[in-house]
Formats: sequence, C-alpha cells, structure tokens
Amino acid sequence: MDALAGLLDGPRARGAFLLRMVMEPPWSVRIEDHAPLCLMCVTRGEAWIVHDTHPEPVLVRPGDIAIVRGPHAYTVTDAPGGTPHALIGPGGTCHTLRGEPLAQSMRLGVRTWGNAPDGSSTVLVGTYQMAGEVSRRLLDALPDVLRLPADAWNCPLLPVLDEEISRDDPGQSVVLDRVLDLLLIAALRTWFSRPDAAAPGWYRAMGDPVVGQALRLLQNEPAHPWTVASLAARCGVSRAALARRFTALVGESPMAYLADWRLSLAADRLRETDATVESIARQVGYGGSFALSTAFKRVRGISPQEHRAGKPELVTGG
Repeated sequence: MDALAGLLDGPRARGAFLLRMVMEPPWSVRIEDHAPLCLMCVTRGEAWIVHDTHPEPVLVRPGDIAIVRGPHAYTVTDAPGGTPHALIGPGGTCHTLRGEPLAQSMRLGVRTWGNAPDGSSTVLVGTYQMAGEVSRRLLDALPDVLRLPADAWNCPLLPVLDEEISRDDPGQSVVLDRVLDLLLIAALRTWFSRPDAAAPGWYRAMGDPVVGQALRLLQNEPAHPWTVASLAARCGVSRAALARRFTALVGESPMAYLADWRLSLAADRLRETDATVESIARQVGYGGSFALSTAFKRVRGISPQEHRAGKPELVTGG
C-alpha cells in the first residue's frame, strides 16, 4: 500500500449531491449544508469561494477545481461581498434568506439549477454529504479551501462529469458517485505531489525506509496484535528507535496511529457492510464489540450502531 492508497480507498460517495449551477451576475449562494467535503469545477465564466474560516476569497476559473472542507459555511458568488440570493442547507435544500423555497423556481433541468438557462457562469458541484464517506485523517490533512488551477493538472474526468451530471439514465446516481470519487482522488493525488501542498507527516513519512514500512504494516494488517516491539522487530530496528523516529515524522506514536486507523476502518465497514459489530471489531483488531464500542464512543462521541444509522458525530478530533 503506497502513501495514499489506504486513505484514497476511503472516499465512497453514496447518493452524493451533484448539480450543475448556471448563473448570470449578480449572483451569490450561501452554503450551510455542514457537508464534510465539496468539489467545484467551473466550466464557464468564473466563481469566487468565500469561506468563513479562510482569510482570502478564492477565484475559480474554467478548468480549475476547488475542494472545500466542511462543516464550516462558505459562499459561492460572482463577486466577493455580495448579499446571498440563495441558501443551501443540509441535503441540498434551497431557499431564500427569508426561508422561501427555491428548488423548483430555479430548476433548469435534470441536476441543473440556476437563475438563467444561458447564464455566463457554470459550476459543477459534487458534495459528499455524510461523515465517513471520506476518511477523517484525509480531511484533517486538507486546507479549508484547496484550489488546483487548470494548468497544474490534466484530468480527463472533468468532461466526463460535465456530460454525465445532467443525464437521467438507469443507475445514473451510481455512475456519478464513482466519477466524483475518481475526480477527488485524481485531484488529491495531484495536490499532494505539489511542493507547496504542505503534505502531512504521514504522507512524507511513507518515503522513509523504516517508518514507511511500519505504516504499511499497520495499514495492511490492522487486526494483528501489534506492539511497538513487534512492529520494530518487523522493521529491523530497536523499539526505542522506531518509537522516536515514527513520532518525529508522523506526529504521533505508532499505537496512536494504529488506534485511529482501526476506528476509521471500523467506521467505513459499519456503513458499507451488514457485518455485526462483533465481527467488524475483530476484523480491525479489537477483542470484541464492547472494546470497539468503548473506543468509538470515547473518540467519536457516538456508538457504532448510531454511526451505522447515520447519526452525526459529536466530536471531530481523532
């Protein structure tokens, strides 16, 4: 498993919110959907992203891709400073700031929405709506707004998304989910390779001959009863040397990394499979359902059963 494979295997949209937004200035849309991640691609005109926690507005032009990390709110607009004309809430609900519904009055066709059918700006929007569709560790590695300019990458998936987003063929939602996943993976792979990306410790550590091997062992064999000593033996170094080097490069101890990795795997399997909590617990390295439930509640604030049912997590820390 390479530096990104374990994390990029995590993005799996399930009925993602996808939309082609067609607008004519002046326009401004406030996003308060609390979604963990949103991708935006401009195919015509331009758009500004004004994030509540980001110091500067971000301009997105044709061919660019922007990735916005939630759950904080942000505004997409033709010009920073304008008053929002629409408010997008959880699940893609849309209304004016006074609460008047807009979903039907601004509907322009299948997954197409805006204030003018021939508007000068078109933005493709793909939103992961639930926590767990993208791994927590991957989200924590991203800035609030990430922009890849058109000249920084060459991705054939943008035309595919543009063509598929307004189609209504059988199974179309599944096709769009997978295209969105591939587009996210392609964008993140490009971004992490950039020298200015400030890649997180776990990414840089994968290139270390000792720590990289340790990370791959933990990711590939999460159910193994690892200790620092046994991990060090497999890597051919002393326990103290591994602990010191791992913590310095990754930013946490081997066992802390393993605990978070196990919980992330468990969270994904709770949502993606019908396996029992007991079975999942043993698959990822816990002694049983009680041990997994205790760890899950301590870190995520909810039980495994509540996570499976889609209840929001109460905390965001790892």
